[in-house]
Amino acid sequence: MKQINNPWQMLSKEEKYDNPWINVEEHQIINPGGGRGIYGKVHFKNRAIGIVPLDAEGYTWIVGQYRYTLDEYSWEIPEGGGPMNEDPIEAAKRELKEETGLTAANWEMIMRFHTSNSVTDEVGFIYMATDLTPGPRELEESESDLLLKKLPFSEVLRMVMDQEITDSMSVAGILKVARMKGF
Repeated sequence: MKQINNPWQMLSKEEKYDNPWINVEEHQIINPGGGRGIYGKVHFKNRAIGIVPLDAEGYTWIVGQYRYTLDEYSWEIPEGGGPMNEDPIEAAKRELKEETGLTAANWEMIMRFHTSNSVTDEVGFIYMATDLTPGPRELEESESDLLLKKLPFSEVLRMVMDQEITDSMSVAGILKVARMKGF
């Protein structure tokens, strides 16, 4: 693929906010048309990690939790953040164990993606985990109210199509597995 040069010119940047998870900058820029403007950039300090566990009988697991930023309940694939200095597969293994208690013998990265790339540089990875073994969950403090459902994959796919699952990482991962596995 041909490399394309960046048509944007940054004149300056200023940090506006910083915490352990994100950093927000304001950039003074010249846009590709030559006009001056501002651009806000949210930098995530972790990678987004999602897992679609799938057993031999065609079942998967989803987790439910109240999402503070949306002020609503959300059903999702097991997901979380992985530090930049950690291999994403290791973060995926940890998140699956924490939220479901499952461990998997087989892992396949099925997707690399960017979330809301007009305002953030966040990158994510979605894995399919198979050959599953159950075990105890290892929830984090902020996940103490996390619910867990084991459902036929066809039911989870229906939930995506009926907009009962709206989390972008979950929608992308479920649709990708449906396409790969012929659901």
